[in-house]
Amino acid sequence: MSRLAKKPIVVGKTTVSVASGVLTVKGAKGTLTKRVHPTIDITIAPEGVVVTPKDHSRLAKALTGTYASHVKNMVAGVETPYVKKLILDGVGYKMEVKGKDVVLTVGFSHTVPLTIPEDIAVKVEKNVMTLESINKESVGQFAANIRRVKPPEPYLGKGIHYEGEVIRRKQGKKAV
Repeated sequence: MSRLAKKPIVVGKTTVSVASGVLTVKGAKGTLTKRVHPTIDITIAPEGVVVTPKDHSRLAKALTGTYASHVKNMVAGVETPYVKKLILDGVGYKMEVKGKDVVLTVGFSHTVPLTIPEDIAVKVEKNVMTLESINKESVGQFAANIRRVKPPEPYLGKGIHYEGEVIRRKQGKKAV
């Protein structure tokens, strides 16, 4: 079993409830819900939220730590939203928000539109895109979808990368 799940998760100012297999976390910034797997038992104790397996199967033991991490991320997200920053490098490359879409111009013969999920707020300033949401999963997945359009290449470093990401650069051809 996971070491993470052995300790109770401190809730603080948020309210956590479990009803009919659905976990609900309410906080200052919003509400998050998640379905709970039938092999996992989540109880609310005075010292915090406790995640335990219902049986001794391998799946239940594996999911215990996963759900403990999900609960921890949900509690942290409703208190302070998660933020991801994406940086676009390249001559002539640009990104902009048009309505409910992010439109990327990254050297293809066409623009690439991506629909913004409802729970994410997107801001674009020059070549820096800021994604913000209380749901860590949706912020990370949408950032990965944007980065997948044009990942940074190792020779010139052009493409979309995360803030603080180190791009391994290659030397290229040498003139003799």
